[in-house]
Amino acid sequence: MKLFIVSNRLPVTVARRGGSLKLQSSVGGLATGLDSFHKSYQSIWIGWPGYTPAKAEKEKRFIRKKLSAMNCCPVFLTPYDVDNYYYGFCNKTIWPLFHYFTQHVIYDDNYWKSYIRVNEQFCKEIANRASSEDEIWIHDYQLMLSPRILREKIPDATIGFFLHIPFPSSEVFRLLPYRTEIIEGILGADLIGFHTHDYVHHFTQTVRRLLGFEYSLGKMSAGNRTIKVDAFPMGIDYERYHRAVDDIQIQRELKKLTKKVANRKVILSVDRLDYTKGILERLEAFDIFLEKYPKYRKKVTLILVAVPSRTGVSHYMLLKKRVDELISRINGKYGDIGWVPIWYLSRFLNFQKLVPLYIIADVALTTPLRDGMNLIAKEFIASKVNKKGVLILSEMAGATHELGEALTVNPNNKQQIAEAIKQALTMSEKEQKRRNEIMQKRLRRYTVERWANDFMDRLHDIKRIQRHACIRELSKEIKKRLLHDFSRSEHRLLLLDYDGTLVTFQQDPEDARPDRDIQNILRTLCSDSRNEVVIVSGRQRNTLDKWFNGLDIGLIAEHGVWTKMKKGKWRIVESLDNEWKEQIRPTLEIYVDRTPGSFIEEKEFSLVWHYRRADPKLAAIRASELTAALLDLTSNLDVGVLEGSKVIEIKNKRINKGRAALRWILKKRTSFILAIGDDWTDEDVFAVLPPTAYSIRVGYMVSKATYCLESPAEVRELLEEISTYENK
Repeated sequence: MKLFIVSNRLPVTVARRGGSLKLQSSVGGLATGLDSFHKSYQSIWIGWPGYTPAKAEKEKRFIRKKLSAMNCCPVFLTPYDVDNYYYGFCNKTIWPLFHYFTQHVIYDDNYWKSYIRVNEQFCKEIANRASSEDEIWIHDYQLMLSPRILREKIPDATIGFFLHIPFPSSEVFRLLPYRTEIIEGILGADLIGFHTHDYVHHFTQTVRRLLGFEYSLGKMSAGNRTIKVDAFPMGIDYERYHRAVDDIQIQRELKKLTKKVANRKVILSVDRLDYTKGILERLEAFDIFLEKYPKYRKKVTLILVAVPSRTGVSHYMLLKKRVDELISRINGKYGDIGWVPIWYLSRFLNFQKLVPLYIIADVALTTPLRDGMNLIAKEFIASKVNKKGVLILSEMAGATHELGEALTVNPNNKQQIAEAIKQALTMSEKEQKRRNEIMQKRLRRYTVERWANDFMDRLHDIKRIQRHACIRELSKEIKKRLLHDFSRSEHRLLLLDYDGTLVTFQQDPEDARPDRDIQNILRTLCSDSRNEVVIVSGRQRNTLDKWFNGLDIGLIAEHGVWTKMKKGKWRIVESLDNEWKEQIRPTLEIYVDRTPGSFIEEKEFSLVWHYRRADPKLAAIRASELTAALLDLTSNLDVGVLEGSKVIEIKNKRINKGRAALRWILKKRTSFILAIGDDWTDEDVFAVLPPTAYSIRVGYMVSKATYCLESPAEVRELLEEISTYENK
């Protein structure tokens, strides 16, 4: 078994320098954070090396050979796809949209086509190397289609997906024209991870609105698979940063910095040059600070490290121009001989250059407008061996949820940032150490290796759950045996649920009447005297009478309250009263008023609250509230609360489909039984079946049924085969 790490960029980048190809460390939190895990786990990393070979085959062979020694496998992109997939769809569509910068979003079908093509290219490379026994961990927004594409290529693969940027609210995500394809792509994974529970909530609400899949207790049922969705806040290699002060090269760099800084306080800002990082707002806040507190002039220096990023994108070029101009203006406004307020470094700094800045800084100013996690904040805290220093952190960064002892600010509130700088510079050493010690303990426990191992452990868990929970599919071999047993039997019983089994659910329950196809199938089955066909439904008896009039068929209505043998009359299972309805109905009416689109259906011995037509997000909240209220109201009544597919039904506890079905099941002459249903009410039928019976659940869920089919369409196909099957 092998582990494949898949990301847009490899941890190393290939670049041409002086006529030859060189390897250098890639820039970015993902590459930096996962590199140590990759080496310790001896995984295979698949990604783009950041270079388009000029001398195609010769250079490709050279790059593959070099990267192979590092357990890396390159995916080569054409210049067209670099422009349209990477600089286009990834950075002009997804990046701004997911960070709530909707004014920067460009929707271009050519970008989208390139995004699809590159995802397919990545999956082809993975599929050529991986098998169903391997584990595949796909990372980030550049590859959101890959889990599903790969699932189609390797159906039994173990696939994890982690998004390293924020997942936006459903209101923002729905702006994306390709929203359904993106969601379906991500849902190809077995485990889907985000940095925070906020992002988990946004994702699951989006899935519910687009596809109707429900999320409960960390799991989601999507078609034929159970998927786990959870939060995994990414950590760092804590010891690497905490022990860096002992490195000779870093000590040498520290001495140089200490000499240059002299006795001034140092405020440090480290970011990629990106409009989501709030660099302009941060500089303006520093301007306000110097204006409001002139005593700090010449006593404080802001070191601004802005690593160039996506230099080919117009918004980034404009941002760099504005940052350059703003720094020049502030330095010109406050600077003096011997003192420049802002030291500006527009380049990438390696570990030996960056960590000394962390160590010497009195304040870290990390105020992104929106950020998935932000590892800079964690690295700063980890580097503080003497526990002195203050972190000012944006409340919009994912790291805020873990670093609660930092000074938290709204990144758009420049006055608040200025005041936070003042508070940080005047904070006592005792208070600094107290805060940092708490944060360091937390970071020491949850490192990047712990984060990765935690993710992999959960991935293994969900695969085990899938294996145990998923009922066996009705394979061709099993279907052949079922048909054979059916043909040999002289007395057959077919117990068939209606809604969700023979027909799909409809927004209006009245629209789910049987069509010509299902009527023909049932008529053919009923025409054989050896067959006893029973519709087991939650519908009212008059509805079933109207829909199945003329068919020689048995009926069970209202989840088992009423039964009717073929050519017989309706009979009630036992005497029931309806006095409880007067206590329950007012509560249901309140929730109808509070949930537009919902309505009450009153049956003879039950009340049903339907919410299929209501807004999914609001309905989910109201359904949870109503269930809790009903459980309290019915605690002293002989009625139960039944949660079905977009319905909540209140009925007598002693009545269920299984009890009613026993009237047919207990007939001694019956030699073949087939029961099919789609929800929890049908589990009562499955529970009372003899061991020799065939039971089928529609949908891939935990069930007492022996087998499963995916949809009502497959149920119809099976019944049609049964109805026309001849023993050869």
